[in-house]
Amino acid sequence: MSSSEICITIAIVIYLIMVVGIGVNFSRKNKTTDDFYLGGRKLGPFVTAMSAEASDMSSWLLMGLPGVAYLSGIADATWTAIGLAAGTYINWLVVAKRLRRYTVVAGNATTIPVFFSNRYRDQKKVLSVIAAIVIIIFFVPYTASGFAACGKLFANLFGVNYLTAMIISAVVIVAYTTMGGFLAASTSDFLQSIIMSIAIVVVLVYGSAMAGGMGAVMDNAQSLAGYLTLTAMHDSAANTATPYGIITIVSTMAWGLGYFGMPHILLRFMAIEDEKKLTLSRRIASIWVVIAMAVAIFIGVVGNGMTKAGAIPRLEDSETIIISIASLLSKHGILAAFLAGIILAGILAATMSTADSQLLAASSSVSQNIIKEVIFPKLSEKASMIIARVTVVVISLIAIFIARDSGSSVFKIVSFAWAGFGAAFGPVMLFSLFWKRTNLPGALAGMISGGIMIFVWKFVIRPLGGVWNIYELLPAFIVSSILIVVVSLLTKAPSDEIVREFESVKTAQI
Repeated sequence: MSSSEICITIAIVIYLIMVVGIGVNFSRKNKTTDDFYLGGRKLGPFVTAMSAEASDMSSWLLMGLPGVAYLSGIADATWTAIGLAAGTYINWLVVAKRLRRYTVVAGNATTIPVFFSNRYRDQKKVLSVIAAIVIIIFFVPYTASGFAACGKLFANLFGVNYLTAMIISAVVIVAYTTMGGFLAASTSDFLQSIIMSIAIVVVLVYGSAMAGGMGAVMDNAQSLAGYLTLTAMHDSAANTATPYGIITIVSTMAWGLGYFGMPHILLRFMAIEDEKKLTLSRRIASIWVVIAMAVAIFIGVVGNGMTKAGAIPRLEDSETIIISIASLLSKHGILAAFLAGIILAGILAATMSTADSQLLAASSSVSQNIIKEVIFPKLSEKASMIIARVTVVVISLIAIFIARDSGSSVFKIVSFAWAGFGAAFGPVMLFSLFWKRTNLPGALAGMISGGIMIFVWKFVIRPLGGVWNIYELLPAFIVSSILIVVVSLLTKAPSDEIVREFESVKTAQI
């Protein structure tokens, strides 16, 4: 092993020890399942903001977004980022405080399915169980994609066996999540957001220098047809531009709708210690997201300039741009190699910050919303905690099994899972919070139709191409919203008790 590889390894090992240490530290603070899955609603504003965004961005920020910009210019990446930035801000502004209050008023709900169940007085737990099934369907393979990303990173860096690397990564994630629960996941996500921030800044500065400076980077970008415009996409093979029309723009920006239905993000709103601090959290989260995505996009532009300058070869896989830059940096001495290790730890952090949150959300759906609520409602708190931790391990084993093949197409499910949550949960969440006429049949119709429409549009309608080539989240979100309204109006109105609770949320002192 070379000196640069040793330095990189040391940086990554230090990072892994830190996150496991966080899990050990918080393991003593989980006395109940409410603590394990929601941290006892004790999060501060900084941890709330940064853990929410770190668990949201995942490796997409450090691999996907720069990769898209490197290959096809700024249009696709920028419109996606605009949609996500808008969705982030609106979610914090509109949903956060209302959800924090309502979940306390509605029986102190600690998971999204429990909130839906309590909100509509669903005595049979039908809505809660369906919500739990939706979470399991989309989050288990989503978690697997995180495990796989970690495995591929280590396998590519050190030439080790993919399966071994993936399992070791999964064990670390499971260790601190199982021990420390939500507080450990949120605190480690906060740490991971800092590492991600350091990584993109170092990559941007170093990459620009190796490309010949900002002037050379911009000269190269301007020489590529359609590369710097928001109305065209660059074709690297022929150096031509293809139109990026209004339908594509709207479809791409629809990514922002997904935020209203993301359980691992919504849980952060529910967990903050004081709703008054959500304003600070919103500002921190929104500013970080905008800056981080803008820098990530420009890294792609810089990477293309580095290829033009001969600093790095033309990449077959554009998503490895930051890994390529880090590998180049590691050749400039021990300090540079250690910085390269921090960059690679940033990619690892981005992946782990999402995987731990998804793991908790999926396991809570099994242990809380199915086992405890439906099968064994009289479980003791001690037994509930044991089942909670065991469920995390079992879900992890399933995810490891899914991710066992390095050539698996599991990564393709990321955008599909985002759409699934956005359509199945997003409209139901918004109507539950802001329309008192919404009832149980309407919520059920919206959740089921949104989930089904994702599959129908993705595999039946979208392949038709043309005007039908729209990201499945948008039409599914619309269909779900329409059915919530129609079914709610055609069926019995909510009881006076439910209406009074809804109206009391405005003035509730939490």
